[in-house]
Amino acid sequence: MIKVLFLCPANTCRSPMAAGILKKKAKENNINIYVDSAGFETFHIGDPPDKHALEISQKFGADISDHRARLFSTKDFDTFDKIYIMDQKTYHEINYFITSANQQKKLTFMMDLVESGPGNSIPDPFLAEAEACEYVYNILEQACETLINQLKKEEQKK
Repeated sequence: MIKVLFLCPANTCRSPMAAGILKKKAKENNINIYVDSAGFETFHIGDPPDKHALEISQKFGADISDHRARLFSTKDFDTFDKIYIMDQKTYHEINYFITSANQQKKLTFMMDLVESGPGNSIPDPFLAEAEACEYVYNILEQACETLINQLKKEEQKK
């Protein structure tokens, strides 16, 4: 089973939406996967998803209602095979925890699944209007579709 972690600063919008989307797509494609999300901002620990993130996710059939924000832990490097980061801020935060090349290899910018570039960020819809959150959801869905296709290819090779 592959284990995937999504990271953003607060763990209330992008990373829980990405986790919900990937779980939904994995179920639809019968892929055995463990998915989680985390962040770096301590003042959001235990918070539910942003209201717009929750509404938009429900609108498109990705259930994130049980999500509660949690902090990234160095143990996550051992637990997860792949770690997808949403933006440059998250990249800088996680770099404080990296102690090996193997940990570094697990990191990928989420936007790289949509368009290649030097660490492009997924926009942060936190406290924005619902339209901004839906725009970000659509980017995350496209990225998760690419990820699912990659995982299918990996499973076919086994």
